[in-house]
Amino acid sequence: MEHIKTFLQEEDGVGVVEIILILVVLISLVLIFKEQLTSIVNTIFSKITSQSNSI
Repeated sequence: MEHIKTFLQEEDGVGVVEIILILVVLISLVLIFKEQLTSIVNTIFSKITSQSNSI
């Protein structure tokens, strides 16, 4: 129980700046590869639809 209390009281976590930087990088990657991601998702959904009809 003592370990849990000390863990919750620790302030050595990820800061707000780090979280914002990670989000900016992720959003920029999504914007850069938007077309490729869209085609991959469409392909996956079409395969799921075609293979579910055979069941």
